[in-house]
Amino acid sequence: MKIIINTQSMIPIYEQITTAVRRMIISGELRQNDPLPSVRALSRELRISALTVKKAYDSLEEEGLAATIHGKGTYIKAPDAARMLEERRREIENGLSELADRAALYGISPQELRQMLDIITEE
Repeated sequence: MKIIINTQSMIPIYEQITTAVRRMIISGELRQNDPLPSVRALSRELRISALTVKKAYDSLEEEGLAATIHGKGTYIKAPDAARMLEERRREIENGLSELADRAALYGISPQELRQMLDIITEE
């Protein structure tokens, strides 16, 4: 599993792990019953505390995205389809918001931006 941690970020490391796993679930890279690396293995790989990884896994369990089976490991749970759709839409909205901000910075009007999107999405 490829997770990149930014130790210079103001976002706590456990949240960075949680966000990375959530994105992998949303994208379909991780599916129901896929195992997550053991806490020790991921902590070694990322060179962070095992307690930090445990906190991330606990957070994923609280969100209903993962389940831990004592002695067997942590696995991805079946995602709620409606929730996954909402997460995907939120991700797209965030990207569009960033794009709109950048367009405004470059002097591109919302109308021009819509025209660009129309051109790009034409079949």
